[in-house]
Amino acid sequence: MFLELDIVLTPQELQRLAGLAKGARFADGRLSNPHSKVKDNLQIDHADPAYREAAQLMAAALDRHEGFRNFAYPRIMAPPMLTKYLPGMAYGLHSDSAFMPVGQRPLRSDLSCTLFIADPSTYQGGELSIQLGTRALTFKGAPGTAVVYPSNMLHEVTPVRSGERLVGLTFIESMIPDAVNRHLLYTLDEVAALEGLRMEWENRTRLDYVRNFLRRTWGESE
Repeated sequence: MFLELDIVLTPQELQRLAGLAKGARFADGRLSNPHSKVKDNLQIDHADPAYREAAQLMAAALDRHEGFRNFAYPRIMAPPMLTKYLPGMAYGLHSDSAFMPVGQRPLRSDLSCTLFIADPSTYQGGELSIQLGTRALTFKGAPGTAVVYPSNMLHEVTPVRSGERLVGLTFIESMIPDAVNRHLLYTLDEVAALEGLRMEWENRTRLDYVRNFLRRTWGESE
C-alpha cells in the first residue's frame, strides 16, 4: 500500500532546505551502496553541518504529520537525507536494503519515504517509479509533499533529462512489521476516525477493543 501526503513541509522549511542544499557538499551516492551498478546520484555529505540540520528539519516535519504516523506506525526512522539528481543521473530498478545501520542497532526498513523538495516544473524526468505487478506507478510530487511505500518493492528513479531533482529520503521501521497487518489496522483506524462518533457507545467500545487487541498481537515495542 502507498500513501501520498500533502503539506508535509511548509514553504519556509522548503526554502531552508533549498538553501542548505545549495551550500552543502554532496558526495557520490554509491558511498552508501558501493556495489550497486544502477545507482547514479548525489547525497549530502554526512560530515557537512547542513546534513544534521536538514535531517532534523525533515524528521520533525514527518513526526508532526498525523497521516504519516497513522499509516507508518513509526518505531525508528533513519535521519532523512537530501539527495540530488543532475541531468543524466538516475537510480535503476532496485529494492532497498533490509537492514540499515542507525544508532545502536540496525534499522529494519519496512517503509521508504520520499519527500519532494524541488518544484517538478524545474526538472524533466526524475519520476519515482514503483513496480506493482506488471505495471508501474509513478510519482513526481509538488514541493512539500511526500510518498510512503514498502521498502521491499522494486522501484527506480527515471533519468533526469534537464534541471535538478532534489528530494529527501528516509526509511522507517514500523511497530507493525507485517505490511498486511499494518494495512488492516490503518483501515480500522480510518473507520474509527470517520464513523466512531456516529456509533452507539457499546459498538465503539467493541471496535476499540479489537483495534487495541490487534496492536498488542501484531505490534513490537521497544
